[in-house]
Amino acid sequence: MGNIKEVPYDKYIFEVENQLKSEGLFLSSKGEKANTMVIGWGGITIFWGKPIFLVPVRKSRYTHGLIEKSGEFTVSIPLNRDLKKALAFCGSRSGRDFDKFKECNLTPIPGIKVNAPIIGECPLHYECKVVYKQDMIPANLDAQLIQKWYPSPDYHTFYFGEIVACYMTE
Repeated sequence: MGNIKEVPYDKYIFEVENQLKSEGLFLSSKGEKANTMVIGWGGITIFWGKPIFLVPVRKSRYTHGLIEKSGEFTVSIPLNRDLKKALAFCGSRSGRDFDKFKECNLTPIPGIKVNAPIIGECPLHYECKVVYKQDMIPANLDAQLIQKWYPSPDYHTFYFGEIVACYMTE
C-alpha cells in the first residue's frame, strides 16, 4: 500500500466537508464482495466521547445490506485527486449490477482495522466500526423534507461509525 501516515481524525475536517458537499465521498463496505458508493450527506462529529463518522445509507442501497451484516465501513476522500468520473459512476449505479472497482479502475485495498476496503486512488481514509444505527422515522421528519427528499419512501438508516483509524496513503 506504500506509505501509511496516521493523521488526527479532525486534521482535514474542512476538506472532508467541502468534498462531501461538492462531489461526495466514497463509502465502502464488504460482504460476499466489496462495494463502494457515494455519499453527499453525513460528516464527522463527536458522540459518546468518540470521533464518529455519521453516514446515511438508503435502505434500497446494496451497501445498506453490507453494513448491516458487517457493522463496518470505510470512507475514502479524493482530496485534490480528480475522481469526478468515478464518483459520478459510483453514485449512480448499484453494486448489485456492477463491479464499480473494475468499471472505474479503482483499487480496493484491505482496511487495516476493518474488513472493508479503502480506495487506493484516494489519499485520505477513515475506517469505522458501527457503534449505533438508527432507521429514520418518517413521522418525526418535517413534511416538506419528506416531499423534497423522499418522494418514494426510500428512507435512510443513519450509521454512527466510530473512527478506529484515520490515515493518509501515497
